[in-house]
Amino acid sequence: MRRLAESLYALAITLWVGCLWAIGFIAAPTLFASLEDRVLAGKLAGNLFGLIAWAGMGCAAYLLGYLAMVRGRAAFKSRVFWLVLAMLLLTLTGHFGIHPVLDQLKAEAGPRSVMESALRDRFAAWHGLAGGLYVLQSLLGAALVLLQGRGR
Repeated sequence: MRRLAESLYALAITLWVGCLWAIGFIAAPTLFASLEDRVLAGKLAGNLFGLIAWAGMGCAAYLLGYLAMVRGRAAFKSRVFWLVLAMLLLTLTGHFGIHPVLDQLKAEAGPRSVMESALRDRFAAWHGLAGGLYVLQSLLGAALVLLQGRGR
């Protein structure tokens, strides 16, 4: 049973960080480069970011639970624990804090694109914040993968 839990631990890290990179740095840019309709590209990218947020929450729950079970209180002294927790907090901030604001701004823009409305600057600022937090989360994910590669 322990081997299964360890395997799921490695797979959870792989799934979460791999999806962060694949969606944020490959799929979303490809959508915007390939589709002429930027609103559609944004909607599809937003759906993908929503999926990875939920996957990240599930992976983080497993990883934190695994670390707590295996290491007990020593988990709090682990860099891996704090990396996972930071990534989870960034996920929660983006999904439940920033993305609802972006969705509201899109709704307020009405039938035209938010980028063609008076809300453009506010949307761009919030979108930039979301992107920055996503890049930070991706970098923390890289650190997590590297730490796990060394067995820490």
